[in-house]
Amino acid sequence: MMIDLHAHSRASDGTQSPAEVVASARDAGLDVVALTDHDTTAGWDEAAAAATSTGVALVRGTEISCHHGGTSIHLLSYLHDPLAPGLRAELDLSRASRLHRAEVMVARIGADLPLTWDDVLEQVSGDATVGRPHVADALVAKGLARDRGHAFATVLSTRSPYFVGHHAPDAVQAVRLVRAAGGVPVFAHPRAVLRGRVVADEVVAELADAGLVGLEVHHRDHDEPAVRHLADLAGALGLLVTGSSDYHGAGKDNRLGERTTAPEVLEAVEALGTLEVVRG
Repeated sequence: MMIDLHAHSRASDGTQSPAEVVASARDAGLDVVALTDHDTTAGWDEAAAAATSTGVALVRGTEISCHHGGTSIHLLSYLHDPLAPGLRAELDLSRASRLHRAEVMVARIGADLPLTWDDVLEQVSGDATVGRPHVADALVAKGLARDRGHAFATVLSTRSPYFVGHHAPDAVQAVRLVRAAGGVPVFAHPRAVLRGRVVADEVVAELADAGLVGLEVHHRDHDEPAVRHLADLAGALGLLVTGSSDYHGAGKDNRLGERTTAPEVLEAVEALGTLEVVRG
């Protein structure tokens, strides 16, 4: 069974609609795919409808932007109640902050480069969570960057004078909110050193004490030593081991199914979650 538990659609920073992500999962030979857009559940209904017609099972999820001691952490939440007030309020706050951050960054960029807020909105689909990827796509469309990667390495870099931070909950708090919402929290790409600083094992242990369920061990941003270290850490802490593509459509080189999760791990996730996996 082919199971990929991390994919994005146009509801956040992917380039395909939720239905297209599910169709692409079918074409890639997947049996199960998780839709985990950033800080939103907006794509769930469309993806669920596509899952029932394509035969690809859908795990409904969200990728939550967090921090701990100033270090960015991404937390995958699977099968939580989207109406749970605590988690819902936190995600609403994060989305509002992302929108304000994008507006301020575009105003700063626009003082030096021919980029406007309308240029960015042309890259946003529906009620997607607006983020730096949409600004990057606008820069590419205006000929101000070669591609998303170039935009993030230059104009949108955290070291750029245009950069603005956004609200993100503390990771321990986020884990607790996910568990309170009946969700299954998994630490996404915890050793992705090329993205910036990563947290120490002691922080992972703290998250496990708060209710963390798993580590995304198998990810393209992890080299073999990192995979071995994370697998050992998961074993020591009693955490599940997942594998995923972190698919973004044309937004990144990641391909659906390039890393996968074992069927027994999915069974454990489903047993712990409030929602069921959507099956056709």
